[in-house]
Amino acid sequence: MHRDRQTFREWTLVIIMKTKISDLAIFGGRPLFTTTVHVGRPNIGDRQILLDRINRILDDRWFSNNGPCVREFEKRTADLLRVKHCIAMCNGTVALEIAIRALEMKGEVIVPSLTFIATAHALQWQEVTPVFCDIENGSCNIDPESVEKMITPRTTGIIGVHLWGRPCDIASLTRIARRYGLKLLFDAAHAFACTYNGHMIGNFGDAEVSSFHATKFVNTFEGGAVVTNNDDLAKKIRLMKNFGFSGYDNVIYIGTNGKMSEISAAMGLTSLDSLDDFIRVNRGNYERYEQRLKDIPGIELIRYDVGQNPNYQYVIVKVYKEKASLSRDDIVKTMHAENVLVRRYFYPGCHAMEPYRSYFPHAGLLLPNTETVLSQVVSLPTGTSVGIEDIDRICDMIQFIMHNTREIAARLADGQQRN
Repeated sequence: MHRDRQTFREWTLVIIMKTKISDLAIFGGRPLFTTTVHVGRPNIGDRQILLDRINRILDDRWFSNNGPCVREFEKRTADLLRVKHCIAMCNGTVALEIAIRALEMKGEVIVPSLTFIATAHALQWQEVTPVFCDIENGSCNIDPESVEKMITPRTTGIIGVHLWGRPCDIASLTRIARRYGLKLLFDAAHAFACTYNGHMIGNFGDAEVSSFHATKFVNTFEGGAVVTNNDDLAKKIRLMKNFGFSGYDNVIYIGTNGKMSEISAAMGLTSLDSLDDFIRVNRGNYERYEQRLKDIPGIELIRYDVGQNPNYQYVIVKVYKEKASLSRDDIVKTMHAENVLVRRYFYPGCHAMEPYRSYFPHAGLLLPNTETVLSQVVSLPTGTSVGIEDIDRICDMIQFIMHNTREIAARLADGQQRN
């Protein structure tokens, strides 16, 4: 892993000092990085161990259908999360869809708008209406008070999202679900190996869904899983992800093809092998950003609660235009010109994307915190492909931009940026 980080730095390290506004790439200067620096690139782990696993798969000619790598990945994941059942899937979206169907969610399900579009689509795909609730301004997670206000006679469930690896208010959501007799599902795509009050994420609600997409903390190239402590639900989900087969040629339930492949599981096992290394690197990156950004006006790092054992996979900042005199979007545009592909995470929100924008054209009026945060947040590059030297250069650039916001804003308003 260290070799991969060093190689990345060698590709990108060209010392470019920005001393005047015209040095900015958006105004014709040379970009800070010669190749693009992404918010998230895949964690790889030990390359040789991965290749050894792949070679064994090729030798065995067992590529799918619940092979030994998938079974080992499920067991190791369940053991890590201290949960009874892990059912591996081909991706996180299919895992969500199957969990929603297995829980028999119907009518309306309450979900935050500040999430990846797949959370809403997984419901709509099955003709369940996603009802968007607001978030807490501080944590940016789903707001239990907003959830309770959105409950109607058609409501059958709640999907909480552990945004950016920070657990939402599970205790309050659990109380609300029990009070109204609702199913409770958690989208834990960002929160693998994190904890909530001393317990591993994965043990809450009726079930929790993980994503192992290439850019996630633990990846299987592409994959996902449902984890649960409910024996009957786990049995049902296992049937549903394999066409309803029970045994060799006996179909006893409706299902689809949601199986994880052996090669994906091999990547997942290799990721699990390096879990502690990934956390160490992520934490070091986060702490460097914390140190470098703390005194820059107009920028606030969203901090982790170290007591919840975060995976530190996401570095998120808020931009306050009233203090910065430059909008978040103009900062993003300026950073992109420097080949630093920071992201407006989940912008413009599920409620502002189709088909929901047409279904609920005034939803934003009920989501004031969501609308505010969507105009502020920026995700910064981190992960095992980003070195401390890269972070220092990114922070130097942010500092330069934030100390020259008025002149940058004036030039952008005059249309002086490079096309």
